[in-house]
Amino acid sequence: MDTSPPTPKKPIARMSRGMMISLGYNIAATLLVFFLGLYAFMLNVDLGDVKRRLSKEVEVRQQSERYLVETRNRLNQSLLEVEQLKLQLEYKQSDFQPTTGGLKPPMPVVIRFRSSFIGKGIVAVLENTSDRNLTVVMNLRNPTLANLRRFTLELAPKSSEDFGHLEGWQFASGDEMVMFHNDFNALRLVVP
Repeated sequence: MDTSPPTPKKPIARMSRGMMISLGYNIAATLLVFFLGLYAFMLNVDLGDVKRRLSKEVEVRQQSERYLVETRNRLNQSLLEVEQLKLQLEYKQSDFQPTTGGLKPPMPVVIRFRSSFIGKGIVAVLENTSDRNLTVVMNLRNPTLANLRRFTLELAPKSSEDFGHLEGWQFASGDEMVMFHNDFNALRLVVP
């Protein structure tokens, strides 16, 4: 028989138990690193999505701001036009009344009205009865629509000229016309 002492099994069991614990810790640490890496990757993907959405929102906001600036500019331009039209409408009553000083002679222009041959409305026929060229300013006002426009006309001596919708104003019954020249009294008419 063998008289050798039996080999102790305890140190081997302790060693394998320590290795098992170490192996368990290593596996747990590896899994922890893997899940942390996966979590970091998912955060990076989410961060990329957020950056893209933020970039789109910034672009939309910039477009909205550009549109707002353009709209504000158009509004300011429209307000300026309205102010200019208001200034044109604010005429003096004397613009539509002949002056009563007798210092200036009457304007040598005869005005007749006729129906338009082409188009619609009424046409004014302006006849210069003098022997000189006349540069006159003509204010036209439609009291119904509150429109007011000013035209400068060159009238040749002893000639007549038609003025209607082709020249920029479609006359209607009740329109007021005032014609000015520095050397003559103002001429006021109402379209019949």
